[in-house]
Amino acid sequence: MENRKIMVSGGTGYIGSWVVKELLEKGYKVRLTSRNTSNKTKFEHLLQIAEANKGALEIWEADLLKEGSFDEAAKGCDAIMHIASPFTLRFKDPQKELINPALKGTRNVLQAANKSGTVKKVVLTSSVAAVHGDAIDMQEKGLDAFTEDHWNNTSSIKHQPYSYSKVLAEKEAWRIYEAQKEWKLVVINPSFVIGPSLTKMSDSESLSLMKDLLGGKYATGMPELWFGFVDVRDVAKAHLLALENEYVSGRHILADRSMTMLDYAQIIREKYGNQYKLPKKESPKWLISLIGPLFGMKRGFVKRNVGYPIKLNASKSIKELGLNYTDIEKSAVDMVEQMKEFGMIVK
Repeated sequence: MENRKIMVSGGTGYIGSWVVKELLEKGYKVRLTSRNTSNKTKFEHLLQIAEANKGALEIWEADLLKEGSFDEAAKGCDAIMHIASPFTLRFKDPQKELINPALKGTRNVLQAANKSGTVKKVVLTSSVAAVHGDAIDMQEKGLDAFTEDHWNNTSSIKHQPYSYSKVLAEKEAWRIYEAQKEWKLVVINPSFVIGPSLTKMSDSESLSLMKDLLGGKYATGMPELWFGFVDVRDVAKAHLLALENEYVSGRHILADRSMTMLDYAQIIREKYGNQYKLPKKESPKWLISLIGPLFGMKRGFVKRNVGYPIKLNASKSIKELGLNYTDIEKSAVDMVEQMKEFGMIVK
């Protein structure tokens, strides 16, 4: 491990930080790419982790939107972890803020792998959003559960543009992979990621949702929305397992279980009682459809997602990756405790 160099894009983020931590603890030499290397606050926590472990950390400047900017960082590397991609539900221009960085970033990073002459594996962070779009898709397709064989074909730039960006980026990755023979591609498709953050500088949507949940935004009622849930530390471990197992291939859905957001809130309530303004009931769909736009939920989204259960078959991640999932109860509590420590929760 000590001589293996791994380039990591998006390593300062919520998931990426845990991936870098895993790599450093195992002794890898990590080339972390950052759009602005002078802003050390973004990666200061990773420098501290590197000092405490046997791995080494280098910071390289690269921009998802700049062609060729990853080429130098990729040279001499044995593998690439491409994690960088915008995850935000707060945007004005989906083409500029979501699709361009996801699609062009994937293209630039994988072309750097092609030019490197040394890269033998790429581990790509995708999402279950590339597997399915709306929750109703499962019913419309007559499925018992979504698997890695399924693709999201209902999202678009106008309807669920974040999900659409993940579809475009992953399909581009497979296209580039199939056109070459130098490196292997393994894709990780996490469901909704929860668990503690390594830095309070994170702008993760997972942390934002938890703040809203604990802060009372949904105290009067929660939409009946179903998600798969997975611990961020398990997502990081899955990346390492994908890197180190030469027999692993294809896509890998990550989910400990599927449940509603109210179910998730109840897990927190069982631990903390009434310390936080958690929702105790679900709002009727007609009301969500009426007031949803005020909370950023379009009526088309409400129609095709609220009230429809989803199931995710994550057996491949257990059988092929060898992943052992953390209980979501532990993930939720660890996340709250870490946010309390960082002063990120306002009662």
